[in-house]
Amino acid sequence: MWRSVARRVSFSRHAAALQFRSVQNPPLLQVTHRQTLIFVQYLFHLHFSTRVSQKSSYFPITRFFSHDSFDPTHDLVVESHIESTTPETNEDRVFVDANNMFEENPSSISADFEKETVSSSSSSIFEEASNNLTMDEFASGIDESVAVEDEKMKEEVEVDLEKLESLLSLLQSSNIFEGSLESSLEHMGLTLHEEFIVRVLETPFVPGENLIGFFKWVSKKPEFSVSSKAMDALVRAICSELRKKDAYALWDLMKEVGEKENAALNTEILNELISLFSRLGKGKAGLEVFNKFGEFGCVPNADTYYFAIEALCRRSIFEWACSVCEKMLNADKLPDSEKIGKIISYMCKGGKAKDAHLIFLSAKEKQRYPPRSSVNFLISSLCRDDETVHLALDMLEEFQEDDRKYAIKQFSAVISGLCRIKDVEGAKKVLFKMIDLGPPPGNSVFNMIINALSKAGYMEDTTKLLQVMEDRGLKPDLYTYNVIMSGYVKGGEMEEACKVLAEAKKKHPKLGPMTYHTLIRGYCKLEHFDMALKLLREMEEYGVQPSFDEYNKLIQSLCLKAVDWGMAEKLLEEMKEKGLHLNGITKGLIRAVKELEEEGMETEEASVEA
Repeated sequence: MWRSVARRVSFSRHAAALQFRSVQNPPLLQVTHRQTLIFVQYLFHLHFSTRVSQKSSYFPITRFFSHDSFDPTHDLVVESHIESTTPETNEDRVFVDANNMFEENPSSISADFEKETVSSSSSSIFEEASNNLTMDEFASGIDESVAVEDEKMKEEVEVDLEKLESLLSLLQSSNIFEGSLESSLEHMGLTLHEEFIVRVLETPFVPGENLIGFFKWVSKKPEFSVSSKAMDALVRAICSELRKKDAYALWDLMKEVGEKENAALNTEILNELISLFSRLGKGKAGLEVFNKFGEFGCVPNADTYYFAIEALCRRSIFEWACSVCEKMLNADKLPDSEKIGKIISYMCKGGKAKDAHLIFLSAKEKQRYPPRSSVNFLISSLCRDDETVHLALDMLEEFQEDDRKYAIKQFSAVISGLCRIKDVEGAKKVLFKMIDLGPPPGNSVFNMIINALSKAGYMEDTTKLLQVMEDRGLKPDLYTYNVIMSGYVKGGEMEEACKVLAEAKKKHPKLGPMTYHTLIRGYCKLEHFDMALKLLREMEEYGVQPSFDEYNKLIQSLCLKAVDWGMAEKLLEEMKEKGLHLNGITKGLIRAVKELEEEGMETEEASVEA
């Protein structure tokens, strides 16, 4: 038996020359076949040697196995120690014969190991081995491992390396003309079997079109049946490079194979092709592969749906992508959380936030929470559509305490959406929750709600909210005051609007044109032109230059309501001095009013004379 072990291990003699890494945990040691043989020799001598059993002097094998700089000649140290510590018996000669099969270097033999004893941690390995395994069982294990290696070697021998090299030389050539490949293959006299085909398909630097042409030629041979292993090797080879022509050629070949031998195709193979079409930006081709699963007898898995959705969304074919999403939800096959997040982001970019929300709810039921960035994107997208604002509002409840601190954009988006659909009460509730739980609202959030309240005419609530804003240490900006003044002006409460202007002057030494423009329009609407002109003069005192809008509004109001073309002309002259230009329509209006008044005066004079 030991001769057989030695003979089989000799086929892996090169493994003994490999350098071993330092081993910190002895039970995890890995050894070569040569070391295993010598270790078996040593155990055999422990069993038969009376000298070792009497002195209990063990050789430190773990030092030999875990040596930092392993050299194949170290094995001889063990052999030397065995020979020097045990009497020669018939069994010894078996080991001598086995050892003679290896090349030895006696110069590295050291006698220092004879005096060493095994440490407790090292000896425990061999004690455990001797307690749990008999020598026959140990040898049987070696026989099995060597048998596996022999079987692999046998398979490798079946491949004709010379013909393989010739074939690869042909396939790696870029000068193969159409139709010449098959004729060249026919004259090579190849012995076709799965191992040979796979070896060819796994060889790098072979053009994809040549691999596909070779596979087509092979599939026509009656002695070869297309297998999943061969098909998988071909698909992986083609998918490793982004070549559109090869991808479509591969798909045509797979359809041919699928019609004849469904068993050769499986879900993973088809997924690889969908992923390839996705990376190439060919969404329709990816969907075609997806729709062929049933015909090929394959069942889509979570990755199948993901790759198909990704392929369609990359080409902005969102309607079809929504259809695949619906099938995914019905089949209850969601991918992992990361991929769910990507699907949600794809849908939101395509304006399909409502469909993305359904995917989010399904993932939530299965406790597969998408990344926070995808959830935030979904909330912002839901707020863009009036019908889905309240869905975004519900999602705010999902935020934990730590997440709320960094969600100011999402809360602001929801409040903006609620104000847009005139749900001011809902916006106020969100605001006060932000005040209590966070994130702390800023000026922009208060301004959105103040603006909504002002437009709705709830000026009392506006004033209270302004007070809350100031109590929180926030300083209302000019926009805030403008919004409140606009609300008062809309209700005709010019006196209250002027009070807000006075408050704005105290807080902001430099005002803007819009602040005065709002009040001037209000006074013009009420036909209080003297107050409007007063504000126009006041603007310049505060360093605010009147713009075209203020002059234009006053001139139109003076012409249409007061029929005061004289004041209108004076304002027009002021505009010219300041470099402002009035549009032709308003200029025509001044002339028309002037002419109308002059005609009226002439008519009146004529009637008096008569």
